[in-house]
Amino acid sequence: MKKVLVTGGSGFFGSILKNRLLGEGFSVVNLDLVADPDRHEHLTSIRGDIRDCALLESLFSAEHFDTVMHCAAMLAHEKIDDNTIWTSNVDGTRNLADAARRTGVRSFVFTSSNCLWARNAGRPVREDDPPAPVELYGRSKLAAEEVLKQYQDDLGVVIIRCPTIIDEGRLGLLAILFEFIDEGRKVWVVGNGGNRYQFIYAQDLATACIQAMDYGKSDIFNVGSDDVPTLREVYESIIRAAGTASRVAQLPQRPTIAAMKLAHRLGVSPLGPYHYRMIAEDFVFDTTHIREQLGWRPTLTNQQMMVKAYLYYSQRRAEIDARAGEVSAHSRPAAMGVIRVLKWLS
Repeated sequence: MKKVLVTGGSGFFGSILKNRLLGEGFSVVNLDLVADPDRHEHLTSIRGDIRDCALLESLFSAEHFDTVMHCAAMLAHEKIDDNTIWTSNVDGTRNLADAARRTGVRSFVFTSSNCLWARNAGRPVREDDPPAPVELYGRSKLAAEEVLKQYQDDLGVVIIRCPTIIDEGRLGLLAILFEFIDEGRKVWVVGNGGNRYQFIYAQDLATACIQAMDYGKSDIFNVGSDDVPTLREVYESIIRAAGTASRVAQLPQRPTIAAMKLAHRLGVSPLGPYHYRMIAEDFVFDTTHIREQLGWRPTLTNQQMMVKAYLYYSQRRAEIDARAGEVSAHSRPAAMGVIRVLKWLS
Protein backbone atom coordinates (compact mmCIF):
# COMPACT_ATOMS: atom_id res chain seq x y z
CA MET A 1 0.00 0.00 0.00
CA LYS A 2 1.52 3.31 -1.08
CA LYS A 3 1.71 5.97 1.63
CA VAL A 4 0.91 9.62 0.82
CA LEU A 5 1.38 12.74 2.93
CA VAL A 6 -1.38 15.30 2.33
CA THR A 7 -0.68 18.72 3.80
CA GLY A 8 -3.83 20.72 4.51
CA GLY A 9 -5.93 17.55 4.48
CA SER A 10 -8.46 19.04 6.92
CA GLY A 11 -9.25 21.90 4.53
CA PHE A 12 -11.77 22.10 1.71
CA PHE A 13 -9.76 20.65 -1.16
CA GLY A 14 -7.26 18.74 0.98
CA SER A 15 -10.06 16.73 2.57
CA ILE A 16 -11.51 15.87 -0.85
CA LEU A 17 -8.10 14.72 -2.11
CA LYS A 18 -7.43 12.82 1.13
CA ASN A 19 -10.70 10.90 0.88
CA ARG A 20 -10.18 10.15 -2.82
CA LEU A 21 -6.79 8.65 -1.98
CA LEU A 22 -8.25 6.57 0.84
CA GLY A 23 -11.03 5.38 -1.45
CA GLU A 24 -8.49 4.31 -4.06
CA GLY A 25 -6.48 2.20 -1.64
CA PHE A 26 -3.72 4.51 -0.45
CA SER A 27 -2.52 4.97 3.11
CA VAL A 28 -2.72 8.67 4.00
CA VAL A 29 -1.15 10.91 6.62
CA ASN A 30 -2.81 14.31 6.99
CA LEU A 31 -0.71 17.17 8.37
CA ASP A 32 -2.73 20.27 9.14
CA LEU A 33 -3.02 23.06 11.70
CA VAL A 34 -6.75 22.30 11.89
CA ALA A 35 -8.20 19.17 13.51
CA ASP A 36 -9.28 16.43 11.09
CA PRO A 37 -12.94 15.34 11.50
CA ASP A 38 -12.43 12.25 9.29
CA ARG A 39 -11.61 8.75 10.50
CA HIS A 40 -10.38 5.79 8.44
CA GLU A 41 -8.35 2.67 9.17
CA HIS A 42 -5.65 3.84 6.75
CA LEU A 43 -5.67 7.51 7.84
CA THR A 44 -3.31 9.10 10.36
CA SER A 45 -4.06 12.73 11.24
CA ILE A 46 -1.43 14.98 12.78
CA ARG A 47 -1.97 18.55 13.95
CA GLY A 48 1.17 20.45 13.18
CA ASP A 49 2.88 23.24 11.28
CA ILE A 50 4.91 22.70 8.10
CA ARG A 51 7.31 25.35 9.44
CA ASP A 52 8.23 22.98 12.30
CA CYS A 53 11.39 21.33 10.96
CA ALA A 54 11.75 18.99 13.96
CA LEU A 55 8.21 17.70 13.42
CA LEU A 56 8.88 17.11 9.72
CA GLU A 57 12.18 15.34 10.47
CA SER A 58 10.41 12.94 12.82
CA LEU A 59 7.40 12.43 10.56
CA PHE A 60 9.30 11.75 7.35
CA SER A 61 11.79 9.44 9.07
CA ALA A 62 9.00 7.37 10.64
CA GLU A 63 6.52 7.13 7.77
CA HIS A 64 8.59 6.64 4.56
CA PHE A 65 6.23 8.41 2.16
CA ASP A 66 5.98 7.54 -1.52
CA THR A 67 4.41 10.90 -2.41
CA VAL A 68 3.80 14.32 -0.87
CA MET A 69 0.62 16.14 -1.89
CA HIS A 70 1.22 19.71 -0.74
CA CYS A 71 -2.15 21.51 -0.53
CA ALA A 72 -1.68 23.55 2.65
CA ALA A 73 -1.61 27.34 2.26
CA MET A 74 -2.37 30.46 4.24
CA LEU A 75 -4.84 32.74 2.48
CA ALA A 76 -4.47 36.50 2.29
CA HIS A 77 -8.16 37.28 2.92
CA GLU A 78 -8.01 35.78 6.42
CA LYS A 79 -6.96 37.83 9.46
CA ILE A 80 -3.38 36.62 9.17
CA ASP A 81 -0.27 38.80 9.17
CA ASP A 82 1.93 39.01 6.08
CA ASN A 83 4.88 37.25 7.69
CA THR A 84 2.78 34.21 8.59
CA ILE A 85 1.45 33.96 5.04
CA TRP A 86 4.95 34.18 3.54
CA THR A 87 6.70 31.83 5.95
CA SER A 88 3.92 29.25 5.75
CA ASN A 89 3.57 29.27 1.97
CA VAL A 90 7.25 29.66 1.07
CA ASP A 91 9.43 28.49 3.96
CA GLY A 92 7.01 25.68 4.79
CA THR A 93 7.21 24.46 1.19
CA ARG A 94 11.02 24.46 1.37
CA ASN A 95 10.90 22.49 4.63
CA LEU A 96 8.69 19.84 3.04
CA ALA A 97 10.89 19.55 -0.04
CA ASP A 98 14.01 19.25 2.13
CA ALA A 99 12.43 16.44 4.15
CA ALA A 100 11.15 14.70 1.03
CA ARG A 101 14.54 14.77 -0.69
CA ARG A 102 16.37 13.66 2.43
CA THR A 103 14.12 10.60 2.90
CA GLY A 104 13.88 9.49 -0.73
CA VAL A 105 10.29 10.48 -1.50
CA ARG A 106 9.50 9.60 -5.13
CA SER A 107 7.10 12.40 -6.13
CA PHE A 108 5.98 15.80 -4.87
CA VAL A 109 2.70 17.33 -6.12
CA PHE A 110 2.04 21.00 -5.36
CA THR A 111 -1.27 22.81 -5.91
CA SER A 112 -0.53 26.32 -7.14
CA SER A 113 -2.91 29.05 -8.29
CA ASN A 114 -4.18 31.29 -11.06
CA CYS A 115 -3.45 34.17 -8.66
CA LEU A 116 0.00 34.17 -10.26
CA TRP A 117 -1.67 36.45 -12.83
CA ALA A 118 -3.98 39.42 -12.46
CA ARG A 119 -4.68 40.55 -15.99
CA ASN A 120 -6.58 39.43 -19.05
CA ALA A 121 -4.04 37.92 -21.45
CA GLY A 122 -6.51 38.04 -24.35
CA ARG A 123 -6.15 34.26 -24.78
CA PRO A 124 -5.88 31.13 -22.59
CA VAL A 125 -2.80 31.30 -20.34
CA ARG A 126 -0.11 28.68 -21.00
CA GLU A 127 2.40 27.14 -18.61
CA ASP A 128 5.25 29.12 -20.19
CA ASP A 129 3.58 32.52 -19.80
CA PRO A 130 5.53 34.62 -17.27
CA PRO A 131 3.59 35.09 -14.00
CA ALA A 132 2.89 38.57 -12.63
CA PRO A 133 1.11 38.38 -9.25
CA VAL A 134 -0.17 41.58 -7.66
CA GLU A 135 -0.74 40.59 -4.05
CA LEU A 136 0.98 38.67 -1.28
CA TYR A 137 -0.80 35.34 -1.72
CA GLY A 138 0.03 35.14 -5.43
CA ARG A 139 3.62 36.22 -4.81
CA SER A 140 4.00 33.57 -2.11
CA LYS A 141 2.66 30.82 -4.39
CA LEU A 142 5.05 31.90 -7.14
CA ALA A 143 7.95 31.95 -4.66
CA ALA A 144 6.96 28.43 -3.53
CA GLU A 145 7.08 27.29 -7.16
CA GLU A 146 10.57 28.77 -7.50
CA VAL A 147 11.66 26.95 -4.35
CA LEU A 148 10.40 23.62 -5.72
CA LYS A 149 12.22 24.09 -9.01
CA GLN A 150 15.46 23.81 -7.00
CA TYR A 151 14.50 20.23 -6.12
CA GLN A 152 13.26 19.00 -9.48
CA ASP A 153 16.44 17.02 -10.22
CA ASP A 154 15.99 14.98 -7.02
CA LEU A 155 12.18 14.80 -6.75
CA GLY A 156 9.51 14.35 -9.36
CA VAL A 157 8.02 17.80 -8.67
CA VAL A 158 4.68 18.38 -10.39
CA ILE A 159 3.17 21.85 -10.00
CA ILE A 160 -0.55 22.02 -10.78
CA ARG A 161 -1.87 25.53 -11.34
CA CYS A 162 -5.58 25.70 -10.73
CA PRO A 163 -8.30 28.34 -10.85
CA THR A 164 -10.92 28.67 -8.10
CA ILE A 165 -11.79 25.19 -6.80
CA ILE A 166 -15.51 24.44 -6.64
CA ASP A 167 -17.53 21.56 -5.16
CA GLU A 168 -20.03 20.82 -2.43
CA GLY A 169 -18.77 22.51 0.72
CA ARG A 170 -16.85 25.33 -0.95
CA LEU A 171 -17.81 28.50 0.90
CA GLY A 172 -15.52 31.44 1.68
CA LEU A 173 -16.36 34.33 -0.63
CA LEU A 174 -18.81 32.15 -2.55
CA ALA A 175 -21.06 32.02 0.50
CA ILE A 176 -21.77 35.75 -0.01
CA LEU A 177 -23.04 35.08 -3.53
CA PHE A 178 -25.06 32.09 -2.32
CA GLU A 179 -26.63 34.13 0.48
CA PHE A 180 -27.83 36.76 -1.99
CA ILE A 181 -29.37 34.10 -4.22
CA ASP A 182 -30.88 32.13 -1.34
CA GLU A 183 -32.66 35.28 -0.14
CA GLY A 184 -33.87 36.24 -3.62
CA ARG A 185 -31.76 39.39 -3.84
CA LYS A 186 -30.13 40.94 -6.88
CA VAL A 187 -26.84 39.37 -7.88
CA TRP A 188 -24.44 42.02 -9.09
CA VAL A 189 -21.93 41.84 -11.92
CA VAL A 190 -19.37 44.54 -12.64
CA GLY A 191 -19.82 45.72 -16.20
CA ASN A 192 -22.15 43.59 -18.31
CA GLY A 193 -21.10 40.23 -16.83
CA GLY A 194 -19.81 39.06 -20.17
CA ASN A 195 -16.37 38.09 -18.87
CA ARG A 196 -15.40 34.42 -18.82
CA TYR A 197 -13.69 33.20 -15.65
CA GLN A 198 -12.68 29.57 -15.38
CA PHE A 199 -13.20 27.32 -12.35
CA ILE A 200 -12.06 23.75 -11.59
CA TYR A 201 -14.22 20.99 -10.10
CA ALA A 202 -12.50 19.68 -6.95
CA GLN A 203 -12.83 16.05 -8.02
CA ASP A 204 -11.23 16.87 -11.37
CA LEU A 205 -8.32 18.53 -9.56
CA ALA A 206 -8.00 15.48 -7.30
CA THR A 207 -7.82 13.30 -10.42
CA ALA A 208 -5.01 15.47 -11.80
CA CYS A 209 -3.07 15.19 -8.52
CA ILE A 210 -3.43 11.39 -8.44
CA GLN A 211 -2.43 11.05 -12.09
CA ALA A 212 0.62 13.26 -11.45
CA MET A 213 1.92 10.89 -8.75
CA ASP A 214 3.19 8.43 -11.36
CA TYR A 215 4.34 10.95 -13.97
CA GLY A 216 7.96 10.17 -13.19
CA LYS A 217 9.45 13.61 -13.84
CA SER A 218 9.07 17.28 -12.97
CA ASP A 219 6.64 19.54 -14.83
CA ILE A 220 4.00 22.28 -14.58
CA PHE A 221 0.38 21.73 -15.59
CA ASN A 222 -2.63 24.02 -15.88
CA VAL A 223 -6.08 22.63 -15.08
CA GLY A 224 -9.55 24.12 -15.51
CA SER A 225 -13.04 23.55 -16.83
CA ASP A 226 -14.03 23.31 -20.50
CA ASP A 227 -16.39 25.58 -22.48
CA VAL A 228 -16.10 28.47 -20.03
CA PRO A 229 -19.34 30.52 -20.00
CA THR A 230 -19.80 34.16 -19.05
CA LEU A 231 -20.10 35.05 -15.39
CA ARG A 232 -23.67 36.22 -16.05
CA GLU A 233 -24.53 32.79 -17.47
CA VAL A 234 -23.08 31.07 -14.40
CA TYR A 235 -25.11 33.25 -12.03
CA GLU A 236 -28.28 32.71 -14.04
CA SER A 237 -27.82 28.94 -13.89
CA ILE A 238 -27.56 29.05 -10.09
CA ILE A 239 -30.65 31.27 -9.85
CA ARG A 240 -32.64 28.81 -11.98
CA ALA A 241 -31.57 25.92 -9.77
CA ALA A 242 -32.41 27.93 -6.63
CA GLY A 243 -35.86 28.93 -7.88
CA THR A 244 -35.70 32.25 -6.02
CA ALA A 245 -36.60 35.74 -7.19
CA SER A 246 -32.95 36.72 -7.69
CA ARG A 247 -31.87 38.34 -10.92
CA VAL A 248 -28.57 39.53 -12.32
CA ALA A 249 -28.02 43.30 -12.14
CA GLN A 250 -25.13 45.44 -13.39
CA LEU A 251 -22.78 47.85 -11.65
CA PRO A 252 -20.80 50.40 -13.69
CA GLN A 253 -17.27 49.14 -14.06
CA ARG A 254 -14.99 52.12 -13.40
CA PRO A 255 -16.69 53.61 -10.31
CA THR A 256 -17.28 50.15 -8.84
CA ILE A 257 -13.62 49.16 -9.15
CA ALA A 258 -12.59 52.52 -7.68
CA ALA A 259 -14.92 51.85 -4.72
CA MET A 260 -13.47 48.34 -4.32
CA LYS A 261 -9.95 49.75 -4.18
CA LEU A 262 -10.96 52.30 -1.53
CA ALA A 263 -12.76 49.66 0.55
CA HIS A 264 -9.66 47.47 0.44
CA ARG A 265 -7.39 50.32 1.57
CA LEU A 266 -9.78 51.05 4.44
CA GLY A 267 -9.79 47.37 5.46
CA VAL A 268 -13.57 46.98 5.21
CA SER A 269 -13.82 44.56 2.30
CA PRO A 270 -13.02 40.84 1.93
CA LEU A 271 -11.94 41.55 -1.66
CA GLY A 272 -8.33 42.44 -2.46
CA PRO A 273 -6.26 43.62 -5.44
CA TYR A 274 -6.64 40.35 -7.34
CA HIS A 275 -10.44 40.55 -7.09
CA TYR A 276 -10.85 44.14 -8.22
CA ARG A 277 -8.43 43.61 -11.10
CA MET A 278 -10.14 40.44 -12.34
CA ILE A 279 -13.80 40.92 -11.39
CA ALA A 280 -14.74 42.11 -14.89
CA GLU A 281 -11.95 40.39 -16.85
CA ASP A 282 -11.53 37.07 -18.65
CA PHE A 283 -9.21 34.43 -17.26
CA VAL A 284 -8.89 30.95 -18.74
CA PHE A 285 -6.04 28.43 -18.54
CA ASP A 286 -4.92 26.48 -21.59
CA THR A 287 -5.08 22.83 -20.45
CA THR A 288 -3.56 21.25 -23.57
CA HIS A 289 -0.35 20.16 -21.84
CA ILE A 290 -1.95 18.07 -19.08
CA ARG A 291 -4.34 16.49 -21.57
CA GLU A 292 -1.47 15.40 -23.79
CA GLN A 293 0.87 14.22 -21.01
CA LEU A 294 -1.52 12.68 -18.47
CA GLY A 295 -4.69 12.12 -20.48
CA TRP A 296 -6.56 14.29 -17.98
CA ARG A 297 -10.02 15.69 -18.82
CA PRO A 298 -12.42 17.85 -16.78
CA THR A 299 -15.86 16.36 -16.11
CA LEU A 300 -18.02 19.29 -14.94
CA THR A 301 -18.70 22.74 -16.39
CA ASN A 302 -18.65 25.94 -14.36
CA GLN A 303 -22.45 25.90 -14.16
CA GLN A 304 -22.67 22.30 -12.98
CA MET A 305 -20.11 22.64 -10.21
CA MET A 306 -21.51 25.97 -9.00
CA VAL A 307 -25.03 24.56 -8.78
CA LYS A 308 -23.68 21.66 -6.70
CA ALA A 309 -21.94 24.10 -4.37
CA TYR A 310 -25.05 26.29 -4.04
CA LEU A 311 -27.40 23.38 -3.28
CA TYR A 312 -25.03 22.18 -0.55
CA TYR A 313 -25.10 25.68 0.95
CA SER A 314 -28.86 26.11 0.69
CA GLN A 315 -29.64 22.77 2.30
CA ARG A 316 -27.26 23.40 5.24
CA ARG A 317 -27.39 27.15 5.65
CA ALA A 318 -28.24 27.25 9.36
CA GLU A 319 -25.39 24.91 10.22
CA ILE A 320 -22.99 26.77 7.91
CA ASP A 321 -23.85 30.18 9.41
CA ALA A 322 -22.96 28.81 12.84
CA ARG A 323 -19.50 27.62 11.81
CA ALA A 324 -16.58 29.31 13.51
CA GLY A 325 -13.22 28.61 15.05
CA GLU A 326 -11.52 25.38 14.00
CA VAL A 327 -12.71 25.34 10.38
CA SER A 328 -10.61 26.10 7.30
CA ALA A 329 -11.22 29.39 5.49
CA HIS A 330 -12.91 27.82 2.46
CA SER A 331 -15.22 25.75 4.68
CA ARG A 332 -16.90 28.70 6.38
CA PRO A 333 -18.53 31.89 5.05
CA ALA A 334 -16.24 34.85 4.55
CA ALA A 335 -17.00 38.06 6.45
CA MET A 336 -19.14 40.26 4.24
CA GLY A 337 -17.78 43.60 5.37
CA VAL A 338 -18.87 46.57 3.27
CA ILE A 339 -20.62 44.21 0.82
CA ARG A 340 -23.43 44.15 3.38
CA VAL A 341 -24.37 47.65 2.18
CA LEU A 342 -24.88 46.22 -1.32
CA LYS A 343 -27.04 43.50 0.21
CA TRP A 344 -29.30 46.11 1.82
CA LEU A 345 -29.69 47.75 -1.61
CA SER A 346 -30.55 44.45 -3.28
